[in-house]
Amino acid sequence: MNVLHTVWDRVSGSQPLPPAWVVGLTGLLALCVVLNSQSWRLAGKVITIAHEGGHALVSVLSGRRLDGIRLHSDSSGVTYSRGRRTGPGLVLTAAAGYVMPSLLGAGAALLLAERHLTAMLWLALVLLAATFLAIRNVFGALAVLVTAGGVFAVSYYAPAAVQAGFAYLAAWFLLFGGLRPVVELARGRRQRWARGSDAAQLARLTGAPASLWITLFMLVAVAALVGGAALLVPPGWHLGLPFANS
Repeated sequence: MNVLHTVWDRVSGSQPLPPAWVVGLTGLLALCVVLNSQSWRLAGKVITIAHEGGHALVSVLSGRRLDGIRLHSDSSGVTYSRGRRTGPGLVLTAAAGYVMPSLLGAGAALLLAERHLTAMLWLALVLLAATFLAIRNVFGALAVLVTAGGVFAVSYYAPAAVQAGFAYLAAWFLLFGGLRPVVELARGRRQRWARGSDAAQLARLTGAPASLWITLFMLVAVAALVGGAALLVPPGWHLGLPFANS
C-alpha cells in the first residue's frame, strides 16, 4: 500500500517546469530526429505505434471489434477490426490514424504545461500497454516493449531533470513526427503506394476525394503543432527571460 501511495503521489502531483533552454533544446533535437532520414527510420516506428493505436482505439470506441495490430520493420502497420463495411464507425476508424500522433502530442503538451510531467509519462505507459495487448506479431510486440521499457525506465528511475527533458522531447517528437507522415502522404498521393492509404480508403467510403482527407490530416497536424508549441514554450520567453516561470 505504501508503494501504491507513493506511486500515486508521484503521478498525481505537479512538477516544476524545466529551464527554457531545455524546452528549446528538446524541440530542436526532436525536429532534427524527424528531419533526418537515418534517425527517422528508427524513431518513426513510435509514430507508427501511435498511428495504429489510433485506429485501434477509435475502432473500439465506435463499437467495432478489434482483431489486432501488426507493426512491420519498414515502419508500416495495419490494424484489423470487424464490423459494418460502411458507416461513421468505419470512417472514424480510418481517419484516426494520421491525426492520432499529433493529437497525442497536443495532449502531452497540455499536461506538461499544467506541470504534470510524471502523469504524462505514466499515461503514455498505459496507452502502450493497451496497444501491446492488441499486437499480433513478434516485431510489433518487440517495438512496443522497447518503447514502453524506455518510458518506464525514465519515469521510475531517472531524476526529475532527466524526466522533464525526456517528457518535453517526447511531446515535441509527437508534434513534429505527426506532421511528417502527412507530408509524405501528400507528396506521394499520386503514386501507386498511396492507393491503399487511409486517405484512399476514406475516399472510397465517403465519396470525398483523397486530397480532401489529406488536407484535413494536414490541418489537424499543423493546428496541433502550433497549439502544442504555444503550450510548451515557457511563458517568459516573449519577455526575453531565460527561464520558465516556476
